[in-house]
Order: sequence, then structure tokens, then C-alpha cells
Amino acid sequence: MNDTVTLSTSDVDGRDAAAYWRDVVCSAFVEVAVRPTEEDGFAGVVRHRDVAGIGFARLSSCGQRVDRTRGYVARSNEHHLLANIQISGQGLLAQDGRGAVLTPGVLAFVDSARPYTMHFGGEFAQLVVRIPVSMLPRRTLRDATSTALDGPARLVTDFLLGMENLGADELVPHALGLVDTALGWAAGRTGESPLAITRERVRRFVRDNAGNADLDADAVAAGCRISRRTLFRALADDESLTALLRRIRVERAQQVLRSNPRLPVAVVAQQCGFAGAAQLHRAFRRVTGGTPGDHRRRSTTFDTN
Repeated sequence: MNDTVTLSTSDVDGRDAAAYWRDVVCSAFVEVAVRPTEEDGFAGVVRHRDVAGIGFARLSSCGQRVDRTRGYVARSNEHHLLANIQISGQGLLAQDGRGAVLTPGVLAFVDSARPYTMHFGGEFAQLVVRIPVSMLPRRTLRDATSTALDGPARLVTDFLLGMENLGADELVPHALGLVDTALGWAAGRTGESPLAITRERVRRFVRDNAGNADLDADAVAAGCRISRRTLFRALADDESLTALLRRIRVERAQQVLRSNPRLPVAVVAQQCGFAGAAQLHRAFRRVTGGTPGDHRRRSTTFDTN
């Protein structure tokens, strides 16, 4: 499922290049309006791969303006965080009344659930990492968008650039943790409180042990060496333990469905910590709005294309 798909305007007649490019961008990222700064000689190429639900798209193209309007947002049923790593060239990003200059090495976040604009005056290259917000521990993105991160953020960008090449599913939890940290930097969080540190310990323990169907509050508290009271305090301003377990188990089920498309749903449920197929279906619909079958069909369709 991690095979790379390459799409290029060289595959179509030059007169159709700009229209084809818009379709490519909408397929690899989210639905947007794309307007080239110059129609003549327009060219672009995207190399895309999916790693356990996270999309990695490396693109290089000519100058263009990209608009995610309120209309596009309203028509979308999906919510993604786009982590944009500028590789070459320069661009401008604007969202929520804030702007960021995109220069090589900079990391900037975009929330697909709100309008945004990007403008590239000339040739540029980016790696865009598309992450379903349901996979992120930190769900509030408003304070983190349109902020250019450099310096320490290079640790995050280097990891994501390396992961793009490796395509290893087992690196996904580490990538999500690093992105969550970078979101904190972008939102101006300069330090973590003791409860925030405990919350991260809880998340990691749950992620490592979610396959155990007997995992409950007592087991999590004992595993993290904290009291039940501290456990619930740490999660009070975040998702509940029940929601955390459900989300992580559904993410694991999504990975199993992609990597083993013929595996019976009941077996997937057992492997991912659910009591049975019915509980998996309920959790899947609660988290994703769809069913395991819907997810399997989408994954299969993408793979065959």
C-alpha cells in the first residue's frame, strides 16, 4: 500500500496542463482552486505515497496561487492537518488573518477545515504531509496555523523527509508525536506542565497497549504509575480515556485493513482490541463517519489506481 504514485503535467497536452494540475493537487491534498501565474509553459509533478493513513506528497511546480475557499471547506467531509515543508523556492501562506513566509527548510501548518491562501511567485518545491486530524493528540489547530517554524523544527522536518523515503508504518506514532510537539511550538507553547507530561505518558501507554481488549482506567493508571484521579485530571482538558482508546484502536484497524485487505473484520477487531466486529463498526463510524468496509474499498481503489 506504500507504493509511490507519480503524476506529472508531462503526461497531458500542454494546453491541458493547468487544468490537469488542479486535479492532481486536489487528489493529493484537499480540494482547492489553483491559478498559475503564467499559463504558457506551465509544468508540475507530484510524487505521492500513503503511509498508514498519512499522505506524503512531494511536489515541484511553476508559480501559482492556491485558494481553499469557504465553499470548498463546506463541501468537504474530511479534516486534515497539512504540514508544509518548503524545499526550494519561496511562497506566502495566509490563514486566519495571519501570514507566513515559506523559505527553504521552513515548516508551516495549514488546517483544511478553514479557508487559506498560498502564493508562489516562481518555481518551488515542497513536501506536504497530510494527516487526518483524528490521528492527532492535539486537536486545536487554530493557534498553530500560518506560523513559520525553523531552528529546532528541523528535527521534525528531517524526520518527516526521511520517513517519506522509508515509508515505514511503524514510524507513524513517532511522526505524530513530533508533529504534535511542533504544533505546540507553533502555538507559542514554551513549556509543558506536569499534567501535560503525564497526559503524554498516558497517550503513549494507551497507544502501546491498545490491542489489549481488557485495557481500562485501572490498567492505564497502574501502567503509568499514577492514580486514577491523576489520570482523569490529565485528560480533563483533552479527549476522555474512552475516546482516546477508541481513536487509537480505530487507527490500528485502519492500518490492518489496508495491509491485509482480505482479513475478516472480526479478526481485525480482535487484533485491535475490540470485543467484536459490532463494536469495531460502532467505533469506526464514531471516529471516521464511515465503516470498515468503506475504508477498505477506498484503500483498495487508491492502490489499484
